[in-house]
Amino acid sequence: MTYEETLAYIYGLRRFGIKPGLSRVKTLLERLGNPHERLRSVHVAGTNGKGSTAAFLASIMTTSGRRTGLFTSPHLSRFTERICIDGTEITADAVCRLAGQVLAAAPDGTTFFEIVTAMALLYFAEEHVDIAILEAGMGGGSDATSIAGGTLSVITPVALDHCEWLGDSLADIAREKGGIIKPGRPVVLSAQPQEVLLAIQERCRDLDCSLVRFGTDFGAGWKADGLSYHGIERRLSGLEPGIGGRYQAVNAATALAAAELLAADGHSLTDEALRTGIAHARWPGRMELFAGNPAILLDGAHNPAGAHALAESLGDVPRRRLIVVAGVMGDKDAEGILAPILPLAHEVIAVTPAVERGCPSADLAALCRGQGVPSEDGGSVSGGLALARSRAEADDLILVCGSLYVVGEARSLLLDRHFEPFRG
Repeated sequence: MTYEETLAYIYGLRRFGIKPGLSRVKTLLERLGNPHERLRSVHVAGTNGKGSTAAFLASIMTTSGRRTGLFTSPHLSRFTERICIDGTEITADAVCRLAGQVLAAAPDGTTFFEIVTAMALLYFAEEHVDIAILEAGMGGGSDATSIAGGTLSVITPVALDHCEWLGDSLADIAREKGGIIKPGRPVVLSAQPQEVLLAIQERCRDLDCSLVRFGTDFGAGWKADGLSYHGIERRLSGLEPGIGGRYQAVNAATALAAAELLAADGHSLTDEALRTGIAHARWPGRMELFAGNPAILLDGAHNPAGAHALAESLGDVPRRRLIVVAGVMGDKDAEGILAPILPLAHEVIAVTPAVERGCPSADLAALCRGQGVPSEDGGSVSGGLALARSRAEADDLILVCGSLYVVGEARSLLLDRHFEPFRG
């Protein structure tokens, strides 16, 4: 099959939906020779910040000379973004070859995400990476990525999201996310609500795991010269994170703490590697600024907690007026996502993501008008972005937000790249 045919086929596996559990991926990997057992892996789960944290940690490991695999989801613009080694995306040819191997071994009913997870694990094993950093998909213990053993587990901020699958309370969601924790293996815990902290502490006690906590064992704060990190043993000042946003202080600190623990486990790291790794990290679509007149800011916050962090970070971005291009998925809390942003907006242009489950732009525009903010139905992402640019003055700021799908499509338009809208 060609690359396009391969993607069409594996995207088609979305018809099997979301089926938590490890039985299918376990059988699949056994048939492939258990490539995950040949990997040292770090498992990253959470609701917000897990992609940024994984990107920071991968950059640190690569900077230190370790051959580093990074598996993330969803992608923004193209499928190959999901599987990288030392910052380089997998090739289309490798996608076709690996997909053929994995599909030939897959049990009936194997899902899209299970197939892609197996492809990443097989690729990393074939390429002899020193460390594989795996971002969980939606969950934790029942997520396909949890099949990997995990040298270290990292849990980023947990919030209410995907409640239909993960639970209706923070404690329930935390217990599912905490399922990535393996017996006797260390855990790095980012800033968390009390309910989450208690659930993770209980899990660590049950499995005899050491727990390193943000705010107690490590932390970070912004100073005049940049980000200051006070860690388990290291102290670093004047850090300049390569991923924008005030909220990245927590994510960068969590990655640095994880790197410290890896160093204690045989991955020696210099302070310069830590500093350079943080500076060189990239995570597109998160407080990503495209300079111009007007400037355009992209941020993929897609739940209320992420939107609050975005709203706080907007205070650091100069502008005269804020014109918001917003689109959300139909199964998300649109009102909760937009609530922190609307008081800052002079105008909202609502758009419909070019994927299934997208909230109709007309409905979103009506919601914004109901909150007292001028809003117009912009239709497609391309149409809404063009409308915003026609309305904006040189010193205004256009913010594209509400969904990673919207941000990914807008980013492809800005870079004049092909957009692959289907995700799993």
